[in-house]
Amino acid sequence: MRKDVPSCQNTWTDSDVEVHWDSVADIYVAENNRVKDVHDQRFRYAVSRLKLDEQAIVLNISSRDAEAAEYIRMVEPSVEVVNAEISAGLMRVAHTLRPWIKQVKIESYSRLPFPDGFFSRILTLETLEHVENPLLFLMELHRVSIPNATMVLSCPPSTSEIPYRIYTFLFGGHGEGPHRFPASREVKTLLQNSGWQLEEHRGTLLVPVGPPWLKNIGEVIINRFQNCFISELGIRQFYVCRKI
Repeated sequence: MRKDVPSCQNTWTDSDVEVHWDSVADIYVAENNRVKDVHDQRFRYAVSRLKLDEQAIVLNISSRDAEAAEYIRMVEPSVEVVNAEISAGLMRVAHTLRPWIKQVKIESYSRLPFPDGFFSRILTLETLEHVENPLLFLMELHRVSIPNATMVLSCPPSTSEIPYRIYTFLFGGHGEGPHRFPASREVKTLLQNSGWQLEEHRGTLLVPVGPPWLKNIGEVIINRFQNCFISELGIRQFYVCRKI
């Protein structure tokens, strides 16, 4: 870790995160299917920003049930995708559903088992909020990627904590386990300190549930008011970055 970069440590460990996802692995897909359109929005948007070509080598972390690999395959079937996951339980689910995928088990988000400068694309969706040390995680993603690599990252903002707790109380679900939803300004600082240049930041899903017309109105509103507090109310924030 560079001496000029401050530490960024959460109160749980990566092993705690592993325990949570192992405990909900058997219900993970079924619970996500209850909100399928909202769940899959992350894949549709992220893959459209990855700038895929036939030579791309993609790191998908955390891969969970590896559904993102299917979306990548639809755009560029020849792309190599490495699905990295901390939960052995979710890896078993992914293998059952998609036996053709390549998976790698990781033990820590702060020490990834990949060589320097290997990946040309990084896909990390709803992971940053869970890791023990977000800064070290982003620095590791920087280390394992090639110069000018593209990274697409998503995570909920801090404003999503109360809606998440209300939804979980009313409807259950697989839960998030150990997590801390960061404000967008914090994510931008982390990206800058870890060597990533932010090229696009977009808040999405202002109205994640309800009839399609209402959700569409929500997206019209949030698209009109990007880079202000209204965009911070979107439950999924995307960050498109380039390695510098």
